[in-house]
Amino acid sequence: MPQDSTWHLLRCGGRTAAENMAVDEVLLELASKIGRPVLRFYSWSEGAASFGYSQRFSEVARLTPLRPLVRRPTGGGLVPHDADWTYSLVFPPSASWHSLKATESYQRVHIWVQAAFEGINISAELAPSSRKEAPGQCFAGAEQFDVLWKNRKVAGAAQRRTRNGLLIQGSIQPPPGVVRSDWERAFCDVAQKRWGVVWESFQLSPATEQMIQKRAREKFGTVEFIEGR
Repeated sequence: MPQDSTWHLLRCGGRTAAENMAVDEVLLELASKIGRPVLRFYSWSEGAASFGYSQRFSEVARLTPLRPLVRRPTGGGLVPHDADWTYSLVFPPSASWHSLKATESYQRVHIWVQAAFEGINISAELAPSSRKEAPGQCFAGAEQFDVLWKNRKVAGAAQRRTRNGLLIQGSIQPPPGVVRSDWERAFCDVAQKRWGVVWESFQLSPATEQMIQKRAREKFGTVEFIEGR
């Protein structure tokens, strides 16, 4: 595959649910301007759950007691964020990932996740086919190419591809005893070894942060957007 050599690495502390979704959407909109892929590791300052852009609020609200609920800019099902690890990947249109079909980018990112688990001696595999157990819930059952550990789904993702770029939002429901910093380091190491990625630390500019806060207030934190479907 073509090499996208220098990638940005953005490490975020805990943010609110609305802010986390706003960060990813703003990074997607700015992907062409940023010009390089961005990997963001982030956490949540509150127990929350996110749900897919096209899901009905009235249906997902019955599936979890976690609040707040926030609508993602990507698809997929309901994801609890009370104990998971989250990351996002944003690729500009010039990156090789952007030209992949949705199933190809989904498979590729989970092969990457699987390899990171193996790098810390956790045996995992990709789901060979879909296995529905509770419709609408991301981690009940599995989609093809999700990551499984002892037949339990431990990694899923959702995507949005626009003319501005490709956004992948991923959630890891870690096996017991796995240290997050170890997995994140292994995740970065896999990209370096397989694709020659050189990681460059990245920070959000004050102007970008203003955009994020505005987007969180006026879109992702509003009842109209969250409950609008």
